[in-house]
Amino acid sequence: MSDPSSVYPFLSRGGGAPLTVVRTEGVWLVASDGRRILDAAGGAIVASIGHGRAEVADVAARAMAEIGFVVPPFATPSRVALVERLRASWLPQGITRAIFASGGSESVDLALRVARQHHVCAGRTGRWKMIGRELSYHGTTLATLAVGGHSARRAGLEPLLSAHPRAPACYPLRCTTCRETGGCTLACADAIEEIIVREGEDTVAAVIAEPIGGSTAGALVPPDGYWPRLREITRRHGVLLIADEVMTGFGRTGREFAVDHFGVVPDLLVAGKGLAAGYAPICGVYATEEVVAPIAERGEEVMFYTYSAHPAACAVADKVLEIMQREGLVARAAELGAYLSERLGALRDHPNVAEIRGRGLLQAIEIVRDRETLAPFASEQRITSRVVLAGLGRGVFFYPGGTKPGPDVICLGPPFIVTKEEIDQIVDVLGESLSAAVAGL
Repeated sequence: MSDPSSVYPFLSRGGGAPLTVVRTEGVWLVASDGRRILDAAGGAIVASIGHGRAEVADVAARAMAEIGFVVPPFATPSRVALVERLRASWLPQGITRAIFASGGSESVDLALRVARQHHVCAGRTGRWKMIGRELSYHGTTLATLAVGGHSARRAGLEPLLSAHPRAPACYPLRCTTCRETGGCTLACADAIEEIIVREGEDTVAAVIAEPIGGSTAGALVPPDGYWPRLREITRRHGVLLIADEVMTGFGRTGREFAVDHFGVVPDLLVAGKGLAAGYAPICGVYATEEVVAPIAERGEEVMFYTYSAHPAACAVADKVLEIMQREGLVARAAELGAYLSERLGALRDHPNVAEIRGRGLLQAIEIVRDRETLAPFASEQRITSRVVLAGLGRGVFFYPGGTKPGPDVICLGPPFIVTKEEIDQIVDVLGESLSAAVAGL
């Protein structure tokens, strides 16, 4: 076998040869040198039901033997079964339509397209602007980068990106208004209404936001009033509300969807990493009947991607959701998430931890050079990479995240089958790895 580093990945990030994983089982990655590494990140906050489930592999094999490729507009048993399960047991009340893509970037891109098509078909052709937020990430297509606020991933591509308005992030730790008033005033939500008014509501198609931040924002949880205020503002101005739950959907935060924590139903919901738990490339866009109605009345279709709703991927997703229900894994994510949050409290006084935050089994720490001023480490010091490497050396994989103004974040998103003993190991190693990374600078 050739040297893996000469073959894959496309571009090495440096720091030596990449880790070669030859097997995954439960919450563990098995490396080519025999090391067992605890997957505290669930891959990329994906592997919710854990690795190596034979019954999922069996379903995939049967599905591929029965039906290969079928164009997305045709129904198949697995496509119908998946949508029926989603409607019956998972989607928020009022969201009834589902269309699928192969990943999060594709799906958010599709949601933006549906939002625009909705307004065009309703005769509101001037509504095209998508209001995004700072400190956000919605994918790597040109459209999703354009509405996102991840400065590093947008860098150099700006000439190719449409100019959409961007609102402040809901980021109490670094919000001047929050610090001055001693609590959140929801000025960040009101800023979205100010943008709608300034731009002209007849030019704004949608607002897109993550109900709880993913790895870019580091599991940022907004105050309870933020999403209800956002829902009220968008409804009053005839603007669609898109909830990006690619990372948080399907139980990750201890509820079926993160919007459920806030009692809000968006017009469009995007969720997918937990849909098939990493066993198949599938993500979905879920919509209300009101969103779909103008498009249907015009007799138009929403254009699909070639691998949208691949029959085997749908069969796998249906089995994953069945396992989640059968084993009560959403409730388990809430229970183990509370334990993880409690254990992370041991790092609260660490001199380089600015904040610990999150819900369920999506938790994060924000790392700073100075806790008082919240000054970050210099970018060339690559503190998150150092923490990840230190963790790997101690047998645990952490997920790096963050972007300016909080560029250094470590996220935790283990499979929902993780045990308390494994959580103890994750937190102990995280503290050791952070201290070792800082000491090595």
